[in-house]
Amino acid sequence: MMVWAIRDAGGRIVLVDAGFYRPKFIERWKPAWHTRPSDAVAKAFGVTAASVTDIIVSHVHWDHADGADLFPRARVWVQKEEYEHYIGENGAALDRAIDADVAKMLFDLKAAGRVELADGDDKEILPGIRVYTGGKHTWQSQYVGVRTRKGTVILASDNAYLYENLEERVPIAQTLDAASNLQAQARMLRLAASPRLVVPGHDPAVFKRFPMIRDNTVRID
Repeated sequence: MMVWAIRDAGGRIVLVDAGFYRPKFIERWKPAWHTRPSDAVAKAFGVTAASVTDIIVSHVHWDHADGADLFPRARVWVQKEEYEHYIGENGAALDRAIDADVAKMLFDLKAAGRVELADGDDKEILPGIRVYTGGKHTWQSQYVGVRTRKGTVILASDNAYLYENLEERVPIAQTLDAASNLQAQARMLRLAASPRLVVPGHDPAVFKRFPMIRDNTVRID
């Protein structure tokens, strides 16, 4: 998966998704290359973990949410229905789709006042940044629209894995509702200023379609 960073004129540094770092995930899945998310953000964007102000978690899967607690001052934005479906009292995991450690971590962050529950579709959670529901990759996965100098960029996360999903109108393999997923992808294309500005969550072709500004880092706008 990919982590996206957004800077705004008000001094915010916002991440979309937080990657993963717990050893059990690395040992189990053996990623060919892996960098601790806080180190990756520092290298790619030149910012410290403590300077990140907000993290928008698209959904609760470990590879997108596990790294949220590496950023000590960040508010974490999750859809309300997503949080309540997967995380119970005392941080219990209510569904096998969420890892128990991730559930407890998000619960603890919420108890500390650091989790904001976005309540529904098409919400501006920060200036120039909106979240949208749909796609049903998980119970209430969300994707992000960002206003840029070139118009709206849509960060699809796992609601569209690949360019193939968007260009050939193919639903993602892992969705609770294929029809909802196709509808969400069609909406992403309408919302974006240009089809090229809908960015899928797991396609390495992103690094060929946008200008590289440093290793493993592209600029999208």
